[in-house]
Amino acid sequence: MAHDLPTFTKNEEMRSKVILIFLAIPLLAFNTHKFYLSVTNINYSEKDKAFQITSRLFIDDLDELLEERYGIEAKLGTDAENPVADAYLEKYLNTKLLLYLNDVKVDYTFLGKKYDNDVVIFYLEIENVIFKDLKTVVVENELLTDLFDEQKNLVHIKYNGEKKSFILIKSDTKGMLNL
Repeated sequence: MAHDLPTFTKNEEMRSKVILIFLAIPLLAFNTHKFYLSVTNINYSEKDKAFQITSRLFIDDLDELLEERYGIEAKLGTDAENPVADAYLEKYLNTKLLLYLNDVKVDYTFLGKKYDNDVVIFYLEIENVIFKDLKTVVVENELLTDLFDEQKNLVHIKYNGEKKSFILIKSDTKGMLNL
């Protein structure tokens, strides 16, 4: 694994938060969006010894992706939702959202999804994680970058009361957290 992955200082983290605010304001003002943004939260639960992950993406972007990539009309979030949509969404997530603990790729469990207005929220989990044994966490997030050049993927990692954030783009899809 390359060791030139970005790590983030408090100034960079603050800058990421300011950028997120400026990106989010237009999203709140319009029903249709002009920005391509996903938000992934990765929280370590000491109680469950697990990374609990949520990832939020716009429904219309995912509908377009499923049509473009797999040739299915998904109709996500409607009464006519295609029954194979979840299988294709899970397959896509497994190829575009990758996590490495101590330089070893780990699989997560797809727990499901729910809809919130024009966003789909995915629930994922990595079980049996002993946090004290971790030295690095690497997130590779290429969600929707294959469809939208402007796509930005904001990632937040919470652990032991700390929070680190980074923005990943098509030309820079990996972020590393050194513990």
